[in-house]
Amino acid sequence: MSRIGKKPIQIPAGVTVEINGNVVTVKGAKATLSQQISNNLEVKLEGDVLHVLRKDETTDSNAKQGLYRQLINNMVVGVKDGYTKTLIVKGVGFRVNKQGNKLVMNLGLSHPVEFAEVPGITLEAPDINTILVKGADKELVGEVAAKIRDIKKCDHYHGYGIRYSDEVLVLKPGKAAGKKK
Repeated sequence: MSRIGKKPIQIPAGVTVEINGNVVTVKGAKATLSQQISNNLEVKLEGDVLHVLRKDETTDSNAKQGLYRQLINNMVVGVKDGYTKTLIVKGVGFRVNKQGNKLVMNLGLSHPVEFAEVPGITLEAPDINTILVKGADKELVGEVAAKIRDIKKCDHYHGYGIRYSDEVLVLKPGKAAGKKK
């Protein structure tokens, strides 16, 4: 049995859930998100509690019960509070600023790199070394943050590049550290 799949989802005030066949739609203050559910699962709404139930006892439906329960829970949290990923830009002369709906990054290349906002995602640059990716869809926020990070990944000798704020970067020793006298 799926432990996560058995947990009920509490629907907070200000969030509405609609179930039309296999499609679950969650509406809130920040956005409206929808998710198609597998055919061997059933979603029931009882008051302000949502349950994801299995129609059969196969291993596949057991795994999907936990998956879709978590996807629906992420939608509920996203439309109520939203999600944020923080990226740190580190390097000599590296800087980030917001111009209109684009993020302009100077990353030690011969040209500035521009990254346009994706619909449903807000990009912010509170200072020259920080990027905030905000949105209601957790998957989309993570995907956009990963694309920005891929523009200039951190090197393991100096730590220059773009990384997540909670990412642990282990720096390698340079050539001088390996020499013996």
